[in-house]
Amino acid sequence: MSEQPSPARTPSVLFVCVHNAGRSQMAAGYLRHLAGDRIEVRSAGSVPAEAINPVAVAAMAEEGVDIVGEQPKVLTTEAVQASDVVITMGCGDTCPIFPGKRYEDWQLDDPAGQGLEAVRPIRDDIRARVGSLVDELLGRP
Repeated sequence: MSEQPSPARTPSVLFVCVHNAGRSQMAAGYLRHLAGDRIEVRSAGSVPAEAINPVAVAAMAEEGVDIVGEQPKVLTTEAVQASDVVITMGCGDTCPIFPGKRYEDWQLDDPAGQGLEAVRPIRDDIRARVGSLVDELLGRP
């Protein structure tokens, strides 16, 4: 854990999972939805998929959050260096670690290959965690 970002600038968050096709995309979608431009949002994967998981897209659409236009992106050292908070979701040792960054590992089931019924609870867990993160980063009780 490290210091909180300075209130004088926009905090930035990077969500990382293996394929950048499900969990990290849902988390980034919620963060954009809840925080708007008050928090900079990035997502990436250690081994990005070709496309976003269509079940994750459908689950988010039920919540009014559109992630259909997003593309999986490869995790870069630069993305980690540019972020204040790095939240990993099962990428393990492939995530680079830099001093002064805040790291969290969210233990979430992988939605890959699962149906909408199984993905909804993962989505809801992500929404709750992102809501808490927004409150914390923006200084809300």
